[in-house]
This record gives sequence, structure tokens and C-alpha cells, in this order.
Amino acid sequence: MERSATTKAAPEPGSAPFQIRGSVQTILSLRLIAPGDPDFFVLLRDRVAHNPEFFRDAPVVLDLAPVADATPIDLEAFTAELRRLRLVPVGIRNGGPAWQAAARAAGLAQLGPGGRPNVANATGRPEPLRQRPTAPPPGAGLVITEPVRGGQQVSCPDGDLTVLAPVGHGAELVAAGHIHVYAPLRGRAFAGANGDERAMIFCDQLEAELVSIAGIYLVSEDLDPRLRGKRVRIRCDGARLSIGPVP
Repeated sequence: MERSATTKAAPEPGSAPFQIRGSVQTILSLRLIAPGDPDFFVLLRDRVAHNPEFFRDAPVVLDLAPVADATPIDLEAFTAELRRLRLVPVGIRNGGPAWQAAARAAGLAQLGPGGRPNVANATGRPEPLRQRPTAPPPGAGLVITEPVRGGQQVSCPDGDLTVLAPVGHGAELVAAGHIHVYAPLRGRAFAGANGDERAMIFCDQLEAELVSIAGIYLVSEDLDPRLRGKRVRIRCDGARLSIGPVP
């Protein structure tokens, strides 16, 4: 008796064992101004030691704009040093062809340019941006009424993000425009996520782990202790963030 051959039906559309989707993820940007400086990793190690929980296993992109025309360093050795600090280098941005070739050899991705960084001048001090970024695209924004708990991320790619409840440790807020928190802010807030330096962060109680506007950031250890627990406004002031009380 012959057995009839069994045929496997074609998979239904959308039944693949994976999905590829766009997402918004927090990636630290490490701007390489003088990567060959003998004190580079000494100073970076000291910075990481100030907030090891924040930096541990954090993905990092190397911003090469200040050295885009320079001869590439040994990126394999450089990224190995970063991993010893428990940082996870994932890619480069703003690199020229030679840097891109070095990145491919080191297994690093090539990310989009992002916001234009401040480039150090001959004195080593950052120069202010000469061209202001365009305003974020218009949008209705987003209002959140529930608490944002640790491990949660709320993203508003068009417009402002307003949160009417506490933002817990380990939570993240990301917005193209301003961020308003009418409650304690204990997690991380990333305003001006598309590079708009005119964005600001407002909160009723400043207890943040990190605040960032257009890629310029401060971690909790850098915050003025006199402003902790206070109602504040955070804005860009050239190449740094300025934090002041709200009257």
C-alpha cells in the first residue's frame, strides 16, 4: 500500500518566526575629540565610576564629527577598552570613508548623523552651534495620566510629552519637543530627541537619573543638590544644560 506524500502548506502571511520593527532606544553618544589622548580612558573610567549603574552595559555610539578627517585609530582595540568599562559600543556616526572602513572591520554599525555636535576649537573649548536646528514637526503631543514605572519607556516622536503622574527610577521619557512632568521625575528624560536645542524639560520635583536635551546630558551626580526635589526648568545654554528653579 502506497503512502501518499504529505505536503506542507505555505506559511500564512505574517507568520514568520520574527518581526522587524522600528523602535526608539536610548543610546549614549561618546564624542571623540581626542581619542589618542593618553588620559582618555583614565578620565572616562572616572566618569563611569560616578554612576556605574547608569553606564553598566549601556549601548554607545561613537560620534566622530570632531575627528572625521583624521586618520582612524584602531577601533578594535578602542572598543575593547570600552567593553572593559562595561560599555557596549554598537556603531559610529559622522565618520568619513576611512572611519567607515575601520568600523566595518571592527564589526560596528554605521548610524545616521543625528544632531550636529559642537566641535572643539583650537583652545579645546566647544564652539556654539552656528546654525539652529529646525523646529520639531508639528503634532498634537502626548499626555500620560498614569505613573511611568521602571523599565517603561514613553516616546512622543512629534511634539511635546506631558506626564501627570510620577516617573519612577529606570523609566524613560523621550520627546521631539518639550517634556513636562507635573510630578516627581526620578527616571530619565530626553527632550529635543531629534536635535532641537530649543526644547526644554519642566518637572515639579527633580530627582532624575539623567536629563538630556538634543544629546547634551547631565547625570544625577552632576545635578546641583540645592535643586533636588525642587520645581525646575532645564534648557540648553550653548554646549551645556542650565537648570534653574521655576518661579
